[in-house]
Amino acid sequence: MPSAWGLSAGLFAATLLGWAVWRVFGGFPHAKRPGLVLAARELAFLAAAADATYPEGGSDLPSGTQAGIPAYADRYVAAVPRSVGILMRLLFFLVEHATLVFSAPGRGGRRRFSSLSPEQQGAVLEGWRTSSLFPRRLVFSSLRAILTMGFFSDPVVLRALHLGAKQIDSPIVEADLLYPAIGAHPRTIAYEREDLVARSGVPLAADAPLHPDHAEQMQ
Repeated sequence: MPSAWGLSAGLFAATLLGWAVWRVFGGFPHAKRPGLVLAARELAFLAAAADATYPEGGSDLPSGTQAGIPAYADRYVAAVPRSVGILMRLLFFLVEHATLVFSAPGRGGRRRFSSLSPEQQGAVLEGWRTSSLFPRRLVFSSLRAILTMGFFSDPVVLRALHLGAKQIDSPIVEADLLYPAIGAHPRTIAYEREDLVARSGVPLAADAPLHPDHAEQMQ
C-alpha cells in the first residue's frame, strides 16, 4: 500500500505535469491562417512580441501584426536549414516561458509572455534588452532581428517610409547577349545585337511608379 506521503507526492507531480502541459500547449488562440511550420502557440507569441515592439498607433506605420511579422517569421523558419529553424523555435519558446524566472512587473507577471498585458510585454522585452547578463541581451538581439526584418519587409511599411521598390524597365545591354538566365543553357539567349537598347542615363524619378509587389492593391 502506498503511503500517504507517496500519494501526496504523486498527486502533486501529476498536478504539476498537467499545469506544465497546459502552459506550453493550452489556451492559445487559433491562428487565422495555419502556419507553414510554426504552431498556433508560436504564432501567438510572435504576434505578442511583434506588437510589443511595433505597437499600433502613434505613427502612420502599421503595428507588428498588421505588418505581417508572424507570417514572415513562419516563412523564414520554413526557408532556413532545419537546425537553424529549431534554434529559432527554441528562441521563441525561451522568451515565451522565461517569465517564470524573469517575471513581468505587476499582477500575474509569471504568465507566459503572450498572455501578459501590452505594458508587461514591453517591460519584459526591455528587461531582456538591458539585462546585465550577456546571454539575455543576445537572445533579445536575435529576436529583435527577426521582428525587424519582418517589419521592414512589409510593403505598407516601405511605402510609408518612401522606400518602396520602384518599377524599373531594365534595358537590354551587352551582358544580356552573353549570359542566359540562371540555370539555363546559353542557346536560350533570345537577344541579338540589334535588340540592344541605349541607356538613357536619366536617374529614376522620385515619383516613379512602384514595383507591382510594393504598389498599393486597388480594391
